Amino acid sequence: MRPHISLDVRNVPASVEFYRKVFSLAPQKQTADYAKFDLTAPSLNLSLVSSTGRISSVDHLGIEVNSPEEIIEWKARLQTAGILQKVEENTTCCFARQDKLWFTDPDGNAWEVFTVHEQLGIEGTLSQTGCCVPAHPGSAQAATCTAS
Repeated sequence: MRPHISLDVRNVPASVEFYRKVFSLAPQKQTADYAKFDLTAPSLNLSLVSSTGRISSVDHLGIEVNSPEEIIEWKARLQTAGILQKVEENTTCCFARQDKLWFTDPDGNAWEVFTVHEQLGIEGTLSQTGCCVPAHPGSAQAATCTAS
């Protein structure tokens, strides 16, 4: 079993170039208005579609990895590709202590790559946890902190 995400994008070729950098892999299929990335690490079926005339909007998308070493590998990949926007180390967010990397795709969808060091107790509201949340599409920032 693996998740499938289909994103409505403005420009499939531009999005393909972006996600090729993110995943270090070419799409399995591509036309002028469609592309499919068949990923094994992370296990994901990602398609990009420009024929609908809409742009997908989500709070953010994420890839949870198993270790700080994997965060280091992702950080190097995203830095080399020139798309890493924000690094959060040992941050408390969403009732967990985590390391996170943030980047934003060409259509303004924020992505995080993260590892959880420990789960924390659930107290108060999400906005009181020190979470950094994705900025709105088109913003220069990948994430803004809601508390410190």
